Amino acid sequence: MKRWFTQTKSDSRFKRFLNGLLVAAALAGFIVLTMERLNADWDFTHLWQYRYRLGQGFLMTLIFSVLSMLTSLVIGFAAATGSRCKILPVKYLCRAYVQIIRGTPLLVQIYLFFYIIGQAWGVDNRLIAGVMILSIFEGAYISEIIRGGLDSIEASQLEIARAVGLTPGQTTRLVILPQLLRRILPALAGQFASIIKDSSLLSVIAIIELTQATREIAATTFSFFVDYLLLGLLYFALTFPVSMLTRALERRYSYEN
Repeated sequence: MKRWFTQTKSDSRFKRFLNGLLVAAALAGFIVLTMERLNADWDFTHLWQYRYRLGQGFLMTLIFSVLSMLTSLVIGFAAATGSRCKILPVKYLCRAYVQIIRGTPLLVQIYLFFYIIGQAWGVDNRLIAGVMILSIFEGAYISEIIRGGLDSIEASQLEIARAVGLTPGQTTRLVILPQLLRRILPALAGQFASIIKDSSLLSVIAIIELTQATREIAATTFSFFVDYLLLGLLYFALTFPVSMLTRALERRYSYEN
């Protein structure tokens, strides 16, 4: 019996499925027990009339996440490059950006950037403000991922590239970028999942994304448990494929020093 529940190098698919099923059953049992203790209703039918509102929020979350992923990648690459710059003001500015952003909560930054900095500079479009706030926050973490990947590339490889006559551009394209992508892709995919989850905090500035839409529905129906349970499932539907992509990238790009 013990061999069915302990990991070995040659676990069968059925064994993995059985253990996964046990975990799923345990989680489902916990949810059911919680519902019973709260005397909560399992009725999801009332949500059908709000399907367009939920669909709009789901689509808005997806748009925010994709735009923020692309923008934060650009910001993170620029900050990582600038932190290695020999021009001291640029170097210190990039390092200060990373330390300040990573050292303060996202919720505080949302209030600061939207209600203070955004108002001062006339940024009143909530879509643009939301994407920029999320991109600036996530860009600091992506910057550290990229910087760590660059630092992990041995200096001897750059010396070898110069020795064989490669130009700086060729060295970046042929030596640095392939290794950098191989080392940071799994971590980047994980950070992209965080962007999807962090977008829920944009509801505090009245952006009608998934969390805000669910909050408005729950305030009308008072079915808080069912409504927020569905909210969690919808976020899981967005982040689970990214998590699976992360695992696939980790297996594909695994390497040994």
